Amino acid sequence: MKFRASLASALLLATAAAGPVVAQHGARQRSGPAHPWMNAALSPDARAAMVVREMTRDEKLTLVFGWFGTDFPAKQFKAPAGALPGSAGYVPPIPRLGIPAQWQTDAGVGVATQGGAPKKRERTSLPSGIATAASWDPDNAYRGGAMIGDEARRSGFNVMLAGGVNLLREPRNGRNFEYAGEDPLLAGTMVGAQIRGIQSNHIISTIKHYAINDQETDRNAGNSVIDPAAARVSDLLAFQFGIERSDPGSVMCSYNKVNGTYACENRFLMNDVLRRDWKWPGYVMSDWGATHSTVGAANAGLEQESGNPFDDQPYFGAPLRAAVQSGAVPETRLTEMASRILRSMFAHGLFDHPVAEQRIDMAAHADVTRADAEAGAVLLRNENALLPIASGTRHIAVIGGHADKGVLAGGGSSLVYPVGGNGVPGLMPKEWPGPVMYHPSAPLDAIRRLAPGATVRFADGSDPAAAARLAADSDVVVLFATQWAGESFDPALRLDANQDALIDAVAAANPRTAVVLETGGPVLMPWANRVGAILEAWYPGTSGGEAIANLLFGRVNPSGHLPATFPASLDQLPHPETPHNGDVRYTEGATIGYKWFDAQGARPLFPFGHGLSYTRFGYDGLTAQAANGTVVARFRVSNVGPVAGQAVPQIYVAPVAGSAWEAPKRLGGWKKLPLAPGASAYGEVTVDPRLLATWNEARREWRIAGGTYRVMLAASATDIQQTVTVRVPARTLPVGWRPTAAN
Repeated sequence: MKFRASLASALLLATAAAGPVVAQHGARQRSGPAHPWMNAALSPDARAAMVVREMTRDEKLTLVFGWFGTDFPAKQFKAPAGALPGSAGYVPPIPRLGIPAQWQTDAGVGVATQGGAPKKRERTSLPSGIATAASWDPDNAYRGGAMIGDEARRSGFNVMLAGGVNLLREPRNGRNFEYAGEDPLLAGTMVGAQIRGIQSNHIISTIKHYAINDQETDRNAGNSVIDPAAARVSDLLAFQFGIERSDPGSVMCSYNKVNGTYACENRFLMNDVLRRDWKWPGYVMSDWGATHSTVGAANAGLEQESGNPFDDQPYFGAPLRAAVQSGAVPETRLTEMASRILRSMFAHGLFDHPVAEQRIDMAAHADVTRADAEAGAVLLRNENALLPIASGTRHIAVIGGHADKGVLAGGGSSLVYPVGGNGVPGLMPKEWPGPVMYHPSAPLDAIRRLAPGATVRFADGSDPAAAARLAADSDVVVLFATQWAGESFDPALRLDANQDALIDAVAAANPRTAVVLETGGPVLMPWANRVGAILEAWYPGTSGGEAIANLLFGRVNPSGHLPATFPASLDQLPHPETPHNGDVRYTEGATIGYKWFDAQGARPLFPFGHGLSYTRFGYDGLTAQAANGTVVARFRVSNVGPVAGQAVPQIYVAPVAGSAWEAPKRLGGWKKLPLAPGASAYGEVTVDPRLLATWNEARREWRIAGGTYRVMLAASATDIQQTVTVRVPARTLPVGWRPTAAN
């Protein structure tokens, strides 16, 4: 009863503050002399200031409190009438001032649905975030973001809860598939590009989950313990790069504590870093259930409590009204909260470009996601050129992974319900974080279309002996192996069920076996040296089956590279023990992924940056200069193989001596270069000076030690092709420094 009473009072408060809900979703608000802030020629800051001067306290309180957009019977909650069914969130409009509602959709790979999947909410899914990151192609990430942002807009949403940039510290993290790998530069660049694409549709995107939110075990109460200086050059740097490249309208604070304080009431994260140091002008919204206080959260920098009734009480409802009345939260702070929200709404077009539900070009969008899946798939192994499958192959065995039905998707709030429904309904768990979803893009059908003269036979893999007999009677085997991951749990670092034994049996019967992995991140592969080829397809999205077949038959040349290190064993990890509750002490600091392996002298199964092709590339001509203290590397890449392909030359940097880095080297940049057979291209990478620096927490500044630095041209973190040295002058960069054309 206590819950219902507080919920009812909050609902009355919001209804009274907002006035009647607009009847027609997406209706353009009236403008005129009474609404001078509708002048689009004014700056977002000026427009927000004009509106907020006219707002009552109740109207400001309306803006800072968000509702879940879906009925929640378990908490006896019915969504507000203005919300879109099955949606993540809703903030009511304020018609008196022409302020539109905020219709919020869960996201990451597309318009996600909560509380069931009405048929009209079937949408297009991109591949998983880690798959897009594996393309190492910001333009590809932008195109995918623009596509899902278009679907959000055409579905009636103007806020998309996308943009996951949490680093892959823990390879068993159940949400790694939503994110962009282990390196802050790669993750921030790729996610920033996707956010820019989303926001090109005149909607707001978030960047999330802020911060150090690197496992799902005990996610609501766990405490991430990390040295602040180490955080600045790792997890926080990924957010900084992402924000600089995209200007997201909102940052979503995470569930966990950071150094003993919940992220959504963490003054260091929200006020000190975001506002004071980075000068970011947007608003912080909480994750659904991540608000734990009223006065503490509001004064520490939280602007919007999201997803009532997920929190223990509506902290920014009646309790915030009382806190403002008492002065515990100053009226000026409430005004700032409303101003920041309004500023983002103006900056990203929510006032000037009202959303309205419209037809979606599903076919065109399926092509976008197919191209993304093709660009992000990583060819990990290809002994004796087993792939691509030769055109004259007569007998092909396809085994396992429900390849006759579809391709796997990750679970939880980012799940997109596909056109055509679940390809493999009924798998457990059926409820949260399920359902286990297979997009109905069957690789088996696509393989048969590309091999019309071959006999293509399928075995589901449930009987390893039967699968082995089929393999022995085939010219080549394509074995699909899966690992389901999702929000709220951390899976083991292995394939599901008995698939390792299945692969062993099939490879023993026919070593001409190509394993296609559909996983949320790295997995152990005790069988890796016994199979002919390994293609990491990740969760490949709406058109994944077609993309995989195109790659297997060489219609598309694989060009993805790993955004995360694949360990050879658990004992290679900084924390081999299973993720646990309570304090998670990141004693490795910023030494994440390939940096940890470098520092330990450990050899991974497959290194960060690794990716094979059906052609071969040569690397030479590396030079480096340090004009004005900024290192610029130039190099040449040549296609010395038989077919067109795309190289991903990588630049790593390291001090020769005299600088206390966390690891022997850092990624400094890369280029993705398409090359015809026999062709060469020159690439240039400008290294962000902060990647040469250490962070001084006491003085809040970047410090570059003067001296000699190595600049390395590489095909992966362990495959260094050429090294030169360059002298870099000592340099100090202020906390708010960011690149400009003059740098």
